[in-house]
Amino acid sequence: MNDFSKYPRPLICLVRHGQTNAAVERRYNGLGDIALTSHGENQARAIAKALEAVKWDAVFSSPLKRARRTAELAGFPNPEIINELHEFNYGEYEGKTTSEIFSQRPDWNFWRDGCLGGETVQEAGKRLEAVIEQLSQYEGTILVFSHAHAVKIIASLWVGLPPEAGEILGYEPAHISCLGVHGGKPLIMLWNDGSHLPD
Repeated sequence: MNDFSKYPRPLICLVRHGQTNAAVERRYNGLGDIALTSHGENQARAIAKALEAVKWDAVFSSPLKRARRTAELAGFPNPEIINELHEFNYGEYEGKTTSEIFSQRPDWNFWRDGCLGGETVQEAGKRLEAVIEQLSQYEGTILVFSHAHAVKIIASLWVGLPPEAGEILGYEPAHISCLGVHGGKPLIMLWNDGSHLPD
């Protein structure tokens, strides 16, 4: 299990919410406000052990209940809600699998094309730039509960890459990543860590 107290400050820890049925079925779940599975709730409780040794200066969450419930079970029942931390708006692709989308659009690429009736990656990037500006005001330890695509885009923007660079980043439920600064340069300090989760 990682010792988050060892990382230099400022430190922004990004937590993806625990497992949902959509994650199990590999279906796009953006603004649909679904609950965690029982396994996802157990994952969220395991997050508490990973984070309890750190004094957090601020805790934020997406408004969606799967993120808020993860925060609650991880020991943070009253996070400050940042509406812009919500997951990608998948539009017409909400609830679909990638293979189902490919059956209609064989050349579709999420990171290039975005979603019909939803957001483009560039639009989501603009939304999440405002989140980064808010987080950058802190010099200590910040904890954020959010979603896979949102976190991938935040990490890309943090290190000066375009939002579509998030395509190269994998991110699993209830995993933790950390962003920081070293020598004046923004860095990804830790990525997709699940060492706190039971086998």
